[in-house]
Amino acid sequence: MTDDRAEIRQLVENWALWRDAGNWDRFATVWHPRDGRMSATWFHGSAADFIKASREGFENGVSILHFLGGHTADVAGDRAIAQTKMTINQRATIDGVEADVVCTGRFYDLLARHEARWTIVRRQPIYEKDRLDVVDPAASLTLDPGLLNRFPIGYRHLAYLQTKTGFTVRDGLPGLTGAAVERLYAEGARWLAEG
Repeated sequence: MTDDRAEIRQLVENWALWRDAGNWDRFATVWHPRDGRMSATWFHGSAADFIKASREGFENGVSILHFLGGHTADVAGDRAIAQTKMTINQRATIDGVEADVVCTGRFYDLLARHEARWTIVRRQPIYEKDRLDVVDPAASLTLDPGLLNRFPIGYRHLAYLQTKTGFTVRDGLPGLTGAAVERLYAEGARWLAEG
């Protein structure tokens, strides 16, 4: 693995570890200081605003954790695209029943070298498959099919839980296939070509 790819992999791992641990000062260092942007089911905006919203949620007991898997990076000069297999795990109470959602997908990152180190310019998750389970196996939960079916297959259970707990969830985010993910891949190709 080249030094660039090793540094990018470490950056991606630091994102997950520092965010989930609530280490906000270190978490801020993974982002490009001017141009860092984050997209998620419940958020779209600057890295600074994402850090603020994540911190507020963390301090109010919102439980969203990340686990990382396989990773690849394409490097072109001072720009790169990284893709990292991930799961998003969120626990919350829905209609009085504690439930877990696990959403599997990829982090798709546009990166740039800034002051001799790699930073995240844009992070867009790709949502491939999710599921919802009650925490107590003796409990039961009946989902509202109208609400569940408002959202794409890749993140419909995650969106359901987040909507039920007060988040405003975005629709039309990239999944395993389809127009949204194809647009994202095209954006990534332009990003590398312009580097």
